[in-house]
Amino acid sequence: MSNATNGHARKTLVEEGTQFKGSLSSECPVEVKGRIDGDLTAPALAVSTTGAVHGKVKVGALNSQGELAGEFDADVVQLSGTVKDNTVIRAKSLEVKLSPDKGKLQVIFGECELEVGSEQPARAKESEKPERPRESERPKGASVPPASVPPAAETNGSSSPS
Repeated sequence: MSNATNGHARKTLVEEGTQFKGSLSSECPVEVKGRIDGDLTAPALAVSTTGAVHGKVKVGALNSQGELAGEFDADVVQLSGTVKDNTVIRAKSLEVKLSPDKGKLQVIFGECELEVGSEQPARAKESEKPERPRESERPKGASVPPASVPPAAETNGSSSPS
């Protein structure tokens, strides 16, 4: 608590060599150098290279250089660590940073699910409507709007049969 009075930012720290199991809720950012197994809610989560978080996580910002497994909901996600199989990551913004010690970079997405963007995809579709007015793009009497015709069909339709 003296950190807050000295002008230093407060944080919840799970130190290397520490393993926490259960539900953790914090009003300040959480830094994990050890391991958390369970539910976590905080404004921000930072996982170091020695850290691991397995469970259901809801944070504003996630910066992970360590290991993630489970279900993660965040506004901003920065990944440069490991994401285990069967992991779900939902984010408004996702950044993956890769820097190999030697050789080539390799990214493996096993059985995981990434959802990036708006929480309400229906609104995104609604906002597209004014940008492409259907009346001016569609010829009179056409039964299929141009936006739903696959590009391959357009190409086949314009080429002459052999």
